[in-house]
Amino acid sequence: MHQPTPPFAHGGRPPSDRDEIPQRLLGQTPRGAAGGTRPDPNRPPLPDQGRRPAPRPAGLPPVHTALICVSLPGLAVSSPEGQLIGRGLEGFYRAGRRLLSRCQVRVAGREPLVAQARMTAADEVRFVGTLRVSPQSGPDPDVVVERSRRADGTERITLHSAVPRPLRLPVEVALGTDLADLGAIAAGASAPELPAGVYDSGLRWTGPPGASTVTADPPPSDALASAGLLRWDLDVPPGGSATVELKVRLDGSGPMRTVGRSATNPLASAHARGDDPRVGPLLRAGVEDLQALLVRDPAHPTDTHLAAGAPWRCGLAPADALAAARMTLPLGTALAAGTLRTLARTQRADGLVPGPRRDAGAHLPPACTGTEATLLFPALLAEARRWGLLEAEVAELLPAAERCLSWLRTTVGTGTYLCDPQPGGPVRCETQAHAHRAALLGADLLDACGRPGGEALREWARRLRAAFREEFWADDLGGGRPLAGRLPDGRPVAHLGASAVHLLDTGLLGGGELAPGLLDRVQTEHLARLLGGPALDSGWGLRGLGTKEPGYNPFGHRGGAVRVHESALAVAGLAAAGYEKEAGSLLKGVLGAAEAFGYRLPEMYAGEQRTDGSAPVPHPAACRPAATAAGAGILLLTTLAGIRPDAPARTVTLRPVHSAPLGEIGLSGLRVAGEPFAVRVSRLGLAMVEEAGDGLQLGV
Repeated sequence: MHQPTPPFAHGGRPPSDRDEIPQRLLGQTPRGAAGGTRPDPNRPPLPDQGRRPAPRPAGLPPVHTALICVSLPGLAVSSPEGQLIGRGLEGFYRAGRRLLSRCQVRVAGREPLVAQARMTAADEVRFVGTLRVSPQSGPDPDVVVERSRRADGTERITLHSAVPRPLRLPVEVALGTDLADLGAIAAGASAPELPAGVYDSGLRWTGPPGASTVTADPPPSDALASAGLLRWDLDVPPGGSATVELKVRLDGSGPMRTVGRSATNPLASAHARGDDPRVGPLLRAGVEDLQALLVRDPAHPTDTHLAAGAPWRCGLAPADALAAARMTLPLGTALAAGTLRTLARTQRADGLVPGPRRDAGAHLPPACTGTEATLLFPALLAEARRWGLLEAEVAELLPAAERCLSWLRTTVGTGTYLCDPQPGGPVRCETQAHAHRAALLGADLLDACGRPGGEALREWARRLRAAFREEFWADDLGGGRPLAGRLPDGRPVAHLGASAVHLLDTGLLGGGELAPGLLDRVQTEHLARLLGGPALDSGWGLRGLGTKEPGYNPFGHRGGAVRVHESALAVAGLAAAGYEKEAGSLLKGVLGAAEAFGYRLPEMYAGEQRTDGSAPVPHPAACRPAATAAGAGILLLTTLAGIRPDAPARTVTLRPVHSAPLGEIGLSGLRVAGEPFAVRVSRLGLAMVEEAGDGLQLGV
C-alpha cells in the first residue's frame, strides 16, 4: 500500500488519497471502524506556569465533531467548546504546519461557558460564550464572550457587556505550540510544546521546522513567556464592547493570499432558488467549500486545482481533482484548464498520470488512482471544450490527452479489457466504464481537432461494449446485475456496490447527446432498479456496498458508507437514462443529509438506514469539506435542469428532470461558453433559459 506524503506536499509523486492512509494511521481494526481518542468532557484548567506536554492520540484523531475552517494553505481546527487545548488536531495550520496548538481564554479568572459554536463561512467559525460577573444579575449572564476564528490565522475575542456600569475585566490568553506536521499528528506522533519567547506585542516559538509568532492588538499589558500567557485589563463601557485581535503567522511570511478570495478565483459564484428552501444553501455552501480548497501550483501560480479535502488530503490527489473539476464545469472552465495543465506536468513519458493505490474494499485488491486519472484527463478536456474552453487552451492540452489515449490503447494491447493495476491486475467494472468514456470522448476530441486515432478508439469501444454485455453480467432470478470485476484468474466478483454507477456516467458528446454506455437497455433498467432498491438506497444516499453482501459495514469507506460523489453520479446517470423515480429518491436523500450536516457535506457518512426522526451518522475520519462532495452539490442541482452545452456549435440543450422532484428551481450565475447563464425549471418539469451569452441558441 502506498505510503502517504505530507498533506500539503506539491510536485513530484502526488500524495496519497485519504483512502490510502495505512490502517495504523486510521486507528482502525475492521475497515472503516472508528479510531482515535474520545473527547474528554472535563477540559483542564489553564496552566499557571510551565508548559503542558503534548497529548498522545491513539491513532488518527476523529474529526466528525471538529469545526474545520479552510482557506488553503490555511486551516483552523476547533472543538465545539471553542478553547484550543492542543488535543488531537486542534490548532491553526499553514501549509500543513501547526503554528498554534493552544489558545485558551479566561475572563475574570473563569472560562466562558460556550452557548453556541457555528460555522459562518467555509473559512470562519464563531463561538458565543457567556459569563455572569455581577452578583446582582441573578442567574442571567451579563457578559457575552464572542470568538471569531479564521483559517488565515486571525482570532478576534470580543467582550459584550450588559452591565449598566463600566467594567474592568482581566483577560488572559494562554498560548502554545509544538510546530508539528499534520502528517505526523495523523500518524499519532506527539511532541512537547516548545518554549515561548516574548516577541513584539505577543509571543514567538522557534523549533527545527521554523518559527511562528502571535501578535496582539491592542498589545497586552503583560506577557509571561514561561507560561505562554498574555494578559489585559480591558475597560468595557456600560452596554459596550471591547476587542482583542490575535494574529498567528509563520515567521518570515507575509499575510496569507488565498485563491478563493482573490481576483483569480476560477469559480463563478452561482446561486439557486426554488420551492425547496434547501437548494440555495446547498449551492452556496458547495461553492464556498470549493473556493476554500483551491490551491495554486507553486511553480505555475496562474494554474489552480482543488485539494481533495480537509484535514487529511490537502495535497494534489489527481483522480479527485479531475472528478471535482468535471462536476464544476457549470461554474466555468478555468478550474478544469488549471487542473489539466498541472497534471500534464506530472505525466509520465508513457502517458500515465501517476497516482497512488486506493483501497477497494473487501472484495477486490487496491486500485490505482493513476489509472482513473489518466482516463479522466481526456474526458474532462473533451467536456470542458463543450462547456466553452477556448480552442487555444484545448490545443495546448491536446498532446497530453493524446498521450493518455495512447497509454490506454498500448496497455490494452490486443486484448479487450483494461486491467487495474497493470500488469496482471483484476478487470474492474468501473475501470471499463472510465476507459469506454475516455475512448469515445477522446475520439470525439481528436476528430474535432483534426488529429488521427479517433476511429481506432471507437472500434475498440465497440468491441468492449459487446464483450462487456456478455461477460460482465451475472444473471439471477431478479434480472441480473453487473459484475464488480473479474480476478486475474477469471473468477467473477459479483457483489452489488456503488461502483456500478459509473456505468451510467457515459459523458457528453456534441449536440447535447450523451455517449453510449456499456450496458444495453434491459441491463440499464435492471441496474436502475438495483440502485433504487433498499439494499443500496439508504434513504440518505447510495451505499458503497449492498446490505446483503458479505463484508457489508455501514462505516466501511468502500464497504457500505455513503460516498456523496457516487450518489451524485447515480442521480445524474439515472436521470439521464430516464429513471427519474430512483434518481429523485437518491437526490432527496442526499439533500436531507446535506441539511443535517449544515450543507457542508462530508466525503462520506455511515450507510445506516434512514428512519423517521433519524439523522445521518458521521464517519469519524471523513474529510469535511471535500472537493468531490462539494462538487456533488453542483452536479445534483444542475442535473435537475439537464444542461448540455456545445459551445463550439453555439448551442445549449436542456434535458430537465420532468418529475421536478424539488418543485420549481432556478439557477443563475452559471457559465456556458464563457458567458453568464441562468435557467429555471418549472413545477411541471419544463426548462426555460433566463440568461445566456449572445449568439447561444437553444438546441433540440
